Amino acid sequence: MLQRLDKVISSQGLESRSNAQRSIRAGRIAVDGAVCRDPAAKVDPDFQQIMVDGHPLRYQRFAYIMMNKPPGVLCVSQDPKARTVVDLLPDSLRRKGLFPAGRLDKDTVGLVILTDDGDFAHRMLSPRKEIVKCYHAVLDGPILPEHIERFQEGTSLEDGTRCLPATLQVLEEGPCPLAEVRIREGKYHQIKRMFGSVGRKVLWLKRISIGGLLLDGNLEEGGSRELTEIEKASIFS
Repeated sequence: MLQRLDKVISSQGLESRSNAQRSIRAGRIAVDGAVCRDPAAKVDPDFQQIMVDGHPLRYQRFAYIMMNKPPGVLCVSQDPKARTVVDLLPDSLRRKGLFPAGRLDKDTVGLVILTDDGDFAHRMLSPRKEIVKCYHAVLDGPILPEHIERFQEGTSLEDGTRCLPATLQVLEEGPCPLAEVRIREGKYHQIKRMFGSVGRKVLWLKRISIGGLLLDGNLEEGGSRELTEIEKASIFS
């Protein structure tokens, strides 16, 4: 698809549109081996080679990024008063239009997908797709058999909202047990509200997976990296 040269360069997060125009006019950009000084020149980045200061531009129409979200960070694109998941991205992954596809609470940690592909995010979040999200939770009291049954039947929240059947499993027993929860939807504060409906408070919560995509165990909290094509597909498997 033909696009303006300055738009292609700025879309990759290398520099702003105005800076890209200055770089082009300064002769720093070559297209198929020839210097191009026209910011409005039409190029097809999927099929033409674009060089910036002698280095090939690795063009990506959309970005797909995995992050291990730390606590205390907002799961939004921008906020004037607090750090967001986009603020945590290294310069090499930053680009215009990135947003978290599916939010986590400020104090919840774990897997977040950031992208600028709205269609991809819609497919991932659509309730009709019933993509399973897996969470690990530490609770303030023991999990009883009746709690597991309530989750399997579909809990009713305090405001009357009915949740789809979910899977609840005890991973570690104790006064503050570790549990695994699998849900097929993403209502507001859903995990915390589900446990609240059975008289339990969530002390710690981490998202482990979305569909078939597992959080990379080598990513430290706050760390991020691009998804592979196989990982992207695994979300919908």
